[in-house]
Amino acid sequence: MPWTVPSRPSRRSLLAGAVGVVGAAALTGCSDDRPAAGEGGIPLERRMREAAVRDSARLLERYDATAAAHPALAARLAPLRAAVAAHSGALAAAAGSPSPSASRSGGTGAAAPAPGGEPVPPKAEEALTALADAERSLSQARTIDLAGAPGELARLLASVAACGAVHAYLLTSTPGATS
Repeated sequence: MPWTVPSRPSRRSLLAGAVGVVGAAALTGCSDDRPAAGEGGIPLERRMREAAVRDSARLLERYDATAAAHPALAARLAPLRAAVAAHSGALAAAAGSPSPSASRSGGTGAAAPAPGGEPVPPKAEEALTALADAERSLSQARTIDLAGAPGELARLLASVAACGAVHAYLLTSTPGATS
C-alpha cells in the first residue's frame, strides 16, 4: 500500500507542536519577570495582556456571529467558545481589564457580520473553516508574542496558543471520526 500524505495533522503532530510551544515558553519564561515600561509608562506585560484580551474579544464575536448565522452549529461551537472566554478571563485577570462575557449576547437570530465587517460565509462548512482560520491566525500571533513576553505571561500565551491550534483542528475535523 503506497504511503499518502494525510490531509489534516495527526493528533501526535498537534501534541508535538503544543509541546514545542510550551518548551519555547519555558525558555522565554526564564527571563527577568520585571515588565518593561513603554508608551505612557504602561508596563509591557499589561499592554500585551490588554492586546490579548482585545484579540480574544474579537474571536468571541466571530464565534457569536457564526453561531447566529448557523444555529445548527451552536452546540458544536459552545465548548470552544467557552474555552476562548475562559482564556480571555485568565489574560484579563492580571491586566485589570474586564474580560468579554462568557455568555452569549441575546439577539434576534439574524446573521451578524464577523469582526471587521466580514460576513459569515453562507455555508456551514465554509463558516467553520473561516472560524478555524481565525483561531489558527490568533494562535500563530500569540506564539510570535512569546518572544517578548515576561515569564508568566509567556507561559499563559503558550498555553492559549496551543489550545487555539487544537480548536482550529477541531473546527475542521469531522465530528465523531476516529483517527
